[in-house]
Amino acid sequence: TLPRAEAQERLYRDVLEAARGKPVTFRTIDIGGDKVLPYFKGAVQEENPALGWRAIRLTLDRPGLLRTQIRALLKACGGRELKLMLPMVTELSEIAQAREIIDREVRHLSRFAHHLPTSLKLGAMLEVPSLLFQLDELMKAVDFVSVGSNDLFQFVMAVDRGNTQLADRFDTLSAPFLRVLKQIADAGARNHTPVTLCGELAGKPISAMALIGVGFRSISMSPASIGPVKAMLTELPLQELEAFFSDNLMAPAQGTPMRALLQAFADDRSIPL
Repeated sequence: TLPRAEAQERLYRDVLEAARGKPVTFRTIDIGGDKVLPYFKGAVQEENPALGWRAIRLTLDRPGLLRTQIRALLKACGGRELKLMLPMVTELSEIAQAREIIDREVRHLSRFAHHLPTSLKLGAMLEVPSLLFQLDELMKAVDFVSVGSNDLFQFVMAVDRGNTQLADRFDTLSAPFLRVLKQIADAGARNHTPVTLCGELAGKPISAMALIGVGFRSISMSPASIGPVKAMLTELPLQELEAFFSDNLMAPAQGTPMRALLQAFADDRSIPL
């Protein structure tokens, strides 16, 4: 069965204590698609689950699930900051609906004098291309944005990331996708909204270098990737990289892939990749 509120509260508190004061961002229930829970009986068979009833779509339809999680998080984060992120947002109205549920739970716990978080920051994951056409509105509607690079890439490029026949056909460092990422980073800077990137993209030094070049300053990766990426960063001439992207990213295609240009940039400057 789904964990009850008390069990969730204990788990979230354990996570916060293990973090020892480091920032922690919690994601609201993100099931469906490739994230299957055997005990969730509400799942339906879908022809294309990646585009189906999942994440925020599911929890807004089943608000009891979201209310239980929010109440557990509010209690667990008493006296601390709570950073909460909504996955698979497609329209800004979904953020407004979720915020209304959160505010209702805050009011409920306040009536019973529960120890509440010192602040609550609400963010959204940018995975669905529709948000690319409302970037400024999105940045104003939330406290932070996290780019879900795995899903965003497959949706922008119309490629199933689990399809081995297509795995190497489209490049995450292609000019079109890097232009998309730059638009997002620029919108965050323009609206003074922190933008981070999660997923597998930042785990390799050449990809991390590209992300820094298009404007990202907060990226996530597995622990094993930190050392190689850090070694790259210590040798990276940032102003030269920004000039490289200024000259090449928006230029008409000239036959040389962006990945090859990035590799040549690094080789010319002895940047370890």
